[in-house]
Amino acid sequence: MATSNQIQPRKVLGKIKPYTPGKPIWELQEELKLDKVVKLASNENPLGPSPRGVQAIADSLDGLNRYPDADTSALKKSIASSMGVTKEQVIVTNGADELITLVSEAFLEEGDEIIVPFPSFSEYDFGAQLMGAEVVPVQLEEDFQFDVDKMISAITDKTKLIYICSPNNPTGTYLPKSDLEKLLQAMPEHVLMVYDAAYSHYATAEDYTDGVEYVKAGYPIIALQTFSKIYGLAGVRVGFGVAPDYVIQTILKVKEPFNVNALAQAAAAAAISDEKHIEASREMNIKGADQLYHLFSELGLSYIQTQANFVLVDLGPDAKKVNDELLTKGVIVRYGNTWGMPEHVRVSIGTQEENQFFAEALRSILNK
Repeated sequence: MATSNQIQPRKVLGKIKPYTPGKPIWELQEELKLDKVVKLASNENPLGPSPRGVQAIADSLDGLNRYPDADTSALKKSIASSMGVTKEQVIVTNGADELITLVSEAFLEEGDEIIVPFPSFSEYDFGAQLMGAEVVPVQLEEDFQFDVDKMISAITDKTKLIYICSPNNPTGTYLPKSDLEKLLQAMPEHVLMVYDAAYSHYATAEDYTDGVEYVKAGYPIIALQTFSKIYGLAGVRVGFGVAPDYVIQTILKVKEPFNVNALAQAAAAAAISDEKHIEASREMNIKGADQLYHLFSELGLSYIQTQANFVLVDLGPDAKKVNDELLTKGVIVRYGNTWGMPEHVRVSIGTQEENQFFAEALRSILNK
C-alpha cells in the first residue's frame, strides 16, 4: 500500500512546540553509565508521596476492574471542604495541565488573545495556540517581578484570558495580593483570569494569596492547584480548579469522562488532609532553599529568592556548558533556554543530601 505525505495537519500546529520534560533519572544512568543520579529539574517533592495517599492507592487496587467516578465526587467533596467552597465550584482534572487545555477549549476561539507574563509556564501558550488564539506576552521586570500596569495596558477587546502563575515558574517570584486586586478590578467583564497557584503551599510571603478568596468574592477567576507538588503525587496526575459555578459548568462541557483514574482520585482525597506530610515538606523546602542560597552566595552567583520549591540561578554565559557538565556528574537541573534565559538554570530544591551532591558537583565544575 502506497504511503502519502499529503495529509495536512491543522495550520496552527506549525506554531506549537511540544513540551520538553526534564530528563528522567534512568535515561541519564543508562546513557552515561552512572551509579548515582540526582534529579533537581522537575520541581517534584523530594520527601516522597503523601503516606496517606500511598495507603489509599493500596486500598483501592481491588477495584481496578471498575471505571473511576466520572464526577470525582469524593475528591470534589474533600477539595471543597479544604478550600471552603461548594462542590459545584470545583473541577478535577488529569493534572493541572489538562485543566489549562480545557479552559482554552472552553473559552478561546480563533483570533482571541491571552495575556501571559514572560517568562512563565509554557502550557498557557500551548492551549491558546491549539485553539488558534494569539499569545500576548508581557515581560517581567528585570528582577522578575510582575508589572501589573503593563498587563492592564495589554488588554484589548480581543483579550479572553489573563494568566498569572504565582509563585511563578520558573522565577519563583509572586504577585502580591494588592497587585492581584488591582488587576482583577481593571479587567473588563469579558475577561477571565486563570490564576495558577501550583506552588502556593510553599509561599511564605505575608501578602501572598492562592486566589481562592477571590473566587468566593465572586470575581471572574479560576484558581488552579495540583497534587503533583507538595502532596508528592506527580506520578498519578491530579489537578483541580476552583471557580464560580458558571465557569465550572462551561469547562465541564469539554471535559472527557473518566479523565482522572481511580487510584489518583483515592490518593488525592487522602493526601489533601495529610497535614503531617505537608508540614514536613514545607520545612524541608525552607531548609533546602537556605542551603542553596548559601551555596550560590559562596560561589558569587546571582539568584532569586523563591516562594516556590526551586531556585533560579544566573550562571552567566557558560550556563549551557555548566548544565551539560552537571549531567556528566549525575545532576539533572533545568536549563533556562526554554524560557529565553540562556544564562540561567532552575534548580529544584532536594533533600539535604541531594542538595549537597549538587553543591559538590557545581563547585568542582566552577573550580571553587
